[in-house]
Amino acid sequence: QVQLVESGGGLVQAGGSLRLSCAASGRTFSSYAMGWFRQAPGKEREFVATITWSGGSTSYADSVKGRFTISRDNAKNTVYLQMNSLKPEDTAVYYCAAAISIGMVQYEYDYWGQGTQVTVSS
Repeated sequence: QVQLVESGGGLVQAGGSLRLSCAASGRTFSSYAMGWFRQAPGKEREFVATITWSGGSTSYADSVKGRFTISRDNAKNTVYLQMNSLKPEDTAVYYCAAAISIGMVQYEYDYWGQGTQVTVSS
């Protein structure tokens, strides 16, 4: 069982940066791949980024590639999402999730956090 708690969301101007954190409970955190997803108002939840259990491999949605960076610290049971050059269209609730293996599809993820709001003003 893994419990996930996101933090770091907030209001930022376009072009600014935020770093999201996702703290996990449970001793097995390091065995899970981790992902970030987001859901904007009136839209489906979509994939943002994912990272393997070791941190050795990552994958990003085309819309965030080159601007967002996913990383993890297994000693701290935490995964991060560094978001730079933010745009108004990045406004959404951001969720972290844990899966047995790296993936970009929601149903592959077994555990989810409650989400953190990111709002980017123009």
